[in-house]
Amino acid sequence: MSTLALETSSDAREAGVGTALARYADLALLALALPVFLLAGFSMLGYAAAAAAWLAQHVLLRLAERAAATALARGDRRRAMGTIGFATLGRVWLVTLTILLVGVLGDDDAGLAAAILCAVLVTVHLASVAVGKLLEPEVRT
Repeated sequence: MSTLALETSSDAREAGVGTALARYADLALLALALPVFLLAGFSMLGYAAAAAAWLAQHVLLRLAERAAATALARGDRRRAMGTIGFATLGRVWLVTLTILLVGVLGDDDAGLAAAILCAVLVTVHLASVAVGKLLEPEVRT
């Protein structure tokens, strides 16, 4: 009986670490992109704009997840779904408008660098969400 309990807690701990790694893979990539931008001579304005927008949208995501969890705990599924939907659209607009503004107000190279970096970050983020869902134990209520 105790062996089963130990194996279960070990599996849960490993899943938690894997989920955390998957959850923040995009932020790790953002940090790794800085030396690439510096060494390759890409636009630092583009990197700075993309990084600021990406970090801001990540904060919005965490706030929305927390608000949705609170709403679900109260049994208010509509509010939880609305919060996630509103935050998702807001995050998309935030990143898109940042890329547009840096391209228009800065220069074309900065806009292109920000767009490519954000496209890679979105791809990694979506993949990490999928992997995180696979690693996360299913919660039934």
